Amino acid sequence: MTNQLVDRPEQNLEIAIIGAGISGMCMAINLKKAGITSFKIFEKSDSLGGTWHYNTYPGCGCDVPSFLYSFSFEMKNDWTLNFTKQPEILQYLEDCADKYGIREYIQFNTAITGAFFKPTENNWHIDTASGETFKAKVLISACGQLNQPKIPNFPGLETFQGTQFHSARWNHQHDLNGKTVAVIGTGASAIQFVPEIAEKVKKLLVFQRSANWVFPKIDRNFTKAEYWILKTIPFVAKLYRWLIYLFYEFFVVTLTIQKEGAIGKLVRAFLNFLIDRQVKNEELKSQLKPDFPVGCKRVNVSSDYYQTLQHPNVELVTSPIKIVNPTSLVSEEGREYPIDTLIFATGFDTRFLSSLKIVGLNNQILADRWQDGAEAYKGIMVPGFPNFFMLYGPNTNTGSQSIIFMVECQVRYIMSCWKLIQKNALQQLDVKSDINSQFNQKLQVQAAKTVWNNNCTNWYKTESGKIVNNWPLSTVRYWLTTLQANPKDFNFS
Repeated sequence: MTNQLVDRPEQNLEIAIIGAGISGMCMAINLKKAGITSFKIFEKSDSLGGTWHYNTYPGCGCDVPSFLYSFSFEMKNDWTLNFTKQPEILQYLEDCADKYGIREYIQFNTAITGAFFKPTENNWHIDTASGETFKAKVLISACGQLNQPKIPNFPGLETFQGTQFHSARWNHQHDLNGKTVAVIGTGASAIQFVPEIAEKVKKLLVFQRSANWVFPKIDRNFTKAEYWILKTIPFVAKLYRWLIYLFYEFFVVTLTIQKEGAIGKLVRAFLNFLIDRQVKNEELKSQLKPDFPVGCKRVNVSSDYYQTLQHPNVELVTSPIKIVNPTSLVSEEGREYPIDTLIFATGFDTRFLSSLKIVGLNNQILADRWQDGAEAYKGIMVPGFPNFFMLYGPNTNTGSQSIIFMVECQVRYIMSCWKLIQKNALQQLDVKSDINSQFNQKLQVQAAKTVWNNNCTNWYKTESGKIVNNWPLSTVRYWLTTLQANPKDFNFS
């Protein structure tokens, strides 16, 4: 890292935040509410919103009920749908930025390439792609887990002459009407946009690597009476939010924190029944039935996906892609599929902070430390990287709850760490190595008991089987775990 540091006041911060998505916004708002203003958010794009800025594919929306998907301190009580769509979520975040005066703290079009901790100065030097360097006493990553689109390296892909793009970078200038389109992947994004584009295209080929469990999506507009009550009577809206939270908490506990109990088997039988009822073709039925417990992979939510796959212009392909030709795809079975548009719904690079080079004490590189799988103390801190915190870090994803709940827990914990730093005039706050090891050893023991550690491939775990993305206990347990920073957990200087 050789960037030239210019010692201007605006480049010397108390706190630097990477990312202006939900996590970064939540952190910034809480800092301002605490009277802390010497911070800056670095955002690589030209707008805030994170995943809700980048993902604009047809039908893009949240698979968590709307009333769970807002900050607890800024509840939105006038959602139009039970499961809201991307434009309304993005507008909510825009409104929060305006209400709390966050925009002036965001430096847009600024990609952070790395940061290193300088012990002699007790601060982080943060490098940007444009060559600027900033200093900050505290560095907070709000990059999230799913922000780098992943495209498989199919043989011959570079020869394809048609239009290709990832669902998270949707090409709205490309007209799909009358096109023969191949969609690679059947995850959460594909489940949403496949029904939306099926009516437009001439032919739609959906390439499925493995089947996913699909829950029915009970989505609808709120009635005028419901809308009025929820918007004008805050108590009712809060009660409704709590009831949804408790239902999903029960769902997580019963389906994910054990490999497959009686309720899990009952849910699997119910979902198989729905497939039998909705799908007429016997071969298609067998292709859509997973051979693993419900929850082992991310559960999808849709009310029209199965119906769409039965349209005369839609075909589900389960044979893997062998090669990409200039105008076609060839499967391992040897069948050739002529296409003119290729859409990747292949998820994201789930390696934590893969686009950043974070260097801590003794020139230790974070990526090297995480070679065998990322881990952090409470998903927030890593030994040897003082004054560095993460939002939505390792083992903080949930099976079905709102990630906003988890982020607020992390923000509260970081704020308590900041108070420790301020109260004790600390230069470095570093979690103890043994404390971190004990925490993660217990975490992995619990994770090994979950449904995610079953006979399926998922983005929650590494190739060796270490579960690095998900929290293996209830979210109530995480709330209790992150209530307050314990001074005994840290090395001070």
